[in-house]
Amino acid sequence: MKEINTRAVRDGAVQVPGSKSYTHRMLIGAALSDGVSRVENPLRSEDTLLTAEGLRQLGVAIDDHGRHMTVHGCAGRIAPAKSDIYLGNSGTSVRLLTGLCAAGQGRYVITGTPRMQERPVQDLLDGLTQLGVSAVSVRGNGCPPVAVTGARLVGGTVCLDCHVSSQYLSSLLLTAPLSEKGITVTVVRGPVSKPYVDMTLEVMARFGIRTERDGYARFFVPGGQTYRAGCHAVEPDASQAGYFWAAAAVTGRSVTVKGLSFSSRQGDVKFAEVFGRMGCAVTESKEGISVSGGALTGITVDMADMPDMVPTLAVVAAFARGETVITNVGHLKAKESDRLGSVVRELQKMGVAASCTDTGMTILGGGAHGAAIDTYDDHRMAMSFAVAGLRVPGIHIKDPGCVAKSFPDFWEVFDSL
Repeated sequence: MKEINTRAVRDGAVQVPGSKSYTHRMLIGAALSDGVSRVENPLRSEDTLLTAEGLRQLGVAIDDHGRHMTVHGCAGRIAPAKSDIYLGNSGTSVRLLTGLCAAGQGRYVITGTPRMQERPVQDLLDGLTQLGVSAVSVRGNGCPPVAVTGARLVGGTVCLDCHVSSQYLSSLLLTAPLSEKGITVTVVRGPVSKPYVDMTLEVMARFGIRTERDGYARFFVPGGQTYRAGCHAVEPDASQAGYFWAAAAVTGRSVTVKGLSFSSRQGDVKFAEVFGRMGCAVTESKEGISVSGGALTGITVDMADMPDMVPTLAVVAAFARGETVITNVGHLKAKESDRLGSVVRELQKMGVAASCTDTGMTILGGGAHGAAIDTYDDHRMAMSFAVAGLRVPGIHIKDPGCVAKSFPDFWEVFDSL
């Protein structure tokens, strides 16, 4: 358990690690490429290292040098797996690699932690089935473990439901160049978290893959393409930046996250603008994006494109005047924890009036006090509620080590404030 000591946060700048979402996608692009690629500034966390290890099981050699990784591409020829592919509680790893296995050889079983085995993936399996791929939930509950039989991937047309996760779409897009005739995806619901789709297409373009799209409704990726090897840098993680902007918001100080720009494809860079609506000053400079705290006021905000930031926003809302209403985030119930119910329970422990529905959350600011915060083995719960400890004494974070999933050095950077 870690006690967060209420302290005077000073103005300053912090460096957050490379983007988790970009790292997953860069590793996959490099793994499928026609030569040796260098991925600079990758995030080295539990989730991204699980993706790397999963790719190794698919026949890809990856050398981890810390500040960069060297990936020896397989030119789209995915090897048979000698054993089950264990991917912990990394939903991104499970979903993206499930698609790749459809272009492999033989039967692949992808599994994870007990919580991962409760997280839905059936819509992706349905999409693969439409392409003639054998892809099933082993236990028949629409969750991992999943079994995918790789063979000749011809391609075709898919009608895909993406109201739970945009990663189903990203999985098919990343796999599509390996098909013979290409894959057309029509999105029938969603997608949620649209910026992550843009990130997937951007990474594919960096590796020389051509794609066509009609907004977020229809996508076509020609088959028979080859990912081209190269050197690619991962930009700082906007999701991790949010905790430090939140620290500025609740303490009235100014914090700059280095290396980020509003031109980034990462949807979470816009989280700074949410704090602007609540009363903070938000600026961009050559150094990065800065948030300076002010008198906070509750707002109503659609967070569908920034779901990972909802726990952080909820904690900040506890210190705002009036009511904050967060909408269109029903898919948070299927994350590492039920991030709607879990956040509300922990806010209530702190004496904050909070409630949730199946699609959103309401927080009435005021009355916060110390509490022992359960993290539900969810990294974002730990990091978000740490922010509360900067304003009220007595915040204790249970299982602080769960931050290793996405930000192993979080506590060191947080303490630097």
